[in-house]
Amino acid sequence: MTEELSLRPVAEDDLTVLEALTQDPETAGEFARFGWFDPGRWRRRWAENGLLGQDGGALMVVRGGEQLGFVTWNRRQTTPASYCWSMGIAMLPRARGHGYGTEAHRLLTRYLFAHTTVHRIEADTEVENVAERRALEKAGVRQEGVLRGCAWRDGAWRDGVVYGLLRTDTPA
Repeated sequence: MTEELSLRPVAEDDLTVLEALTQDPETAGEFARFGWFDPGRWRRRWAENGLLGQDGGALMVVRGGEQLGFVTWNRRQTTPASYCWSMGIAMLPRARGHGYGTEAHRLLTRYLFAHTTVHRIEADTEVENVAERRALEKAGVRQEGVLRGCAWRDGAWRDGVVYGLLRTDTPA
């Protein structure tokens, strides 16, 4: 990687990338295609708060001026007194397979630990999504368990893998 990867707030011009990565079957790829749903959700949320809120957000993954994808995090209540962040990622086809996803996960976990008091960050993916599993593990996020039949995609129930990272874990 000649130019450093970074995360930045989503600009209005970036919304087409978010829409493509969540609506266009070829752009989304096998593991991120969940059918058609509310095409205006990104634009409404961006108009409301720029996709940065108390309960979660989204940031663009960029290298130089090039958009590579985006990362998200959402609040997941774990007890009445605590919560963790659940993070996700979507990378454009041209950005896959270059290690950018691993670095984006690292950048997001560092950002969330630096700017929030959360103690735990989670991620989950399908068992068969080997590339995402590898990216999470290289980023230092630990596999914690398998959830049988937890996700519906493309006409079938899929097994998932849960990953977690604690503030006290050694960073990757």
